[in-house]
Amino acid sequence: MNTTYDVKLGGIQHRTDRETPVFIARWRVAGKPKSKSFRTKGLANAFMSDLRQATKTGEEFDITTGLPVSMLAAGSSGPTFLEFAQAYVLRRWNTSAARTRETDAYALLTLIPALVADSPRRPTPVELREILRIHVLLPEGRRTALTTAQATALTWLERASFPLSALGEAHILRTALDAISVTFAGAPAGANTVRRKRAILHHLLEHAVEQKVFSSNPLDEIKWTAPKAVTVIDPRTVVNPAQARQLLDALPKVGRKRGPRLQALFACIYYAALRPEEAADLRLKNCTLPETGWGLIVLEKARPQGTKRWTNSGETHESRSLKHRADKETREIPIPPALVTMLRVHVATYGTAKDGRIFSTGTGGTYSSSAHSYVWQEARKLALTPEQAASSLAARPYDLRHAAVSLWLNAGVPAPEVAKRAGHSVDVLLRVYAKCLDGQQEQINSKINNALDT
Repeated sequence: MNTTYDVKLGGIQHRTDRETPVFIARWRVAGKPKSKSFRTKGLANAFMSDLRQATKTGEEFDITTGLPVSMLAAGSSGPTFLEFAQAYVLRRWNTSAARTRETDAYALLTLIPALVADSPRRPTPVELREILRIHVLLPEGRRTALTTAQATALTWLERASFPLSALGEAHILRTALDAISVTFAGAPAGANTVRRKRAILHHLLEHAVEQKVFSSNPLDEIKWTAPKAVTVIDPRTVVNPAQARQLLDALPKVGRKRGPRLQALFACIYYAALRPEEAADLRLKNCTLPETGWGLIVLEKARPQGTKRWTNSGETHESRSLKHRADKETREIPIPPALVTMLRVHVATYGTAKDGRIFSTGTGGTYSSSAHSYVWQEARKLALTPEQAASSLAARPYDLRHAAVSLWLNAGVPAPEVAKRAGHSVDVLLRVYAKCLDGQQEQINSKINNALDT
């Protein structure tokens, strides 16, 4: 802990420009401005009186938190940020999907090591993140036993973690925001990552407000602009129908087993706009596959891939309810004859897994996302020109879904119907997916020319 006697007390500012007026006590420690918000002037005056008394008795002040050492000790009865963050993850465990648990933990791997006092014998960030990942942020029965060195590091972290109440200080919150703005390697973090981690910190502090630790969310008072994230689909990634058919036709040529077994799965992503995890859990009972004409898929579950430590089953894949849908809620997608035929051929050739899944490995397992990616990249090399293969055109299997939704919209299907089939809100659909298909530029330009000539 770094301490100093350089303390200068300021005054109390009454802020009425907020939804709930507050009184802000201000002072400086080692030349650094400090502040703390209170609901009433009486509470602010009492706090400043405590600071004044501490300076009169010659007490040292902690440079990081700006508080007298005695007040830090007195506040130790409250939870530390480490303790509250751990409780936050475990409280949400039973109601969260595996990916949500992992996302929460990933943000806290950044925040917890950053919100600590400057104490001697500090473990490395890598050591602290490993302890959090395998032990602290998991339920009791899932924790890995710590080595002696890891146990020592955890003891240090428990002692050094800031009190949760310290997050009421602007400079502490700015330390947190600075931490989430870079990667573990120190490089600038992606905009989506920063915004996601900031949202988790905000939600955690909302829980602290519920427990009366803060009168309002202190993060709302920080003037900080999140980086802009790309929320629209790049039309250069979207294939047209001819390109999509070429890619699907190339899949059986990839490898001896994977390509042929995954062809119909990728076809579901394109022709029915299924998410890859939805196609992975598609059961034969979910499909109506007539000999001629259109068929129907009634989706019930998805099968996302996660890290074993975060899933309920301890397996990499597990069935869950559909994204953004209530448990047992379904989604109906009419499917064209081309996909009906491919599914009928696939089932006739490979059968189904024991649980009825249409798509599985030869041993009944689930193909990993890395297997999907490898097969897809090999198919791109076979189906596209070298220039196209080197571009972003259909760079990921998920881009087939973007192509499907864009095709439906450009074909004139009403947005509410497209949103219903794709499993989106209309707002998200129009903001993200309403893009032109690759190869339609000349048609669009021709329409504009005709209008201008008229």
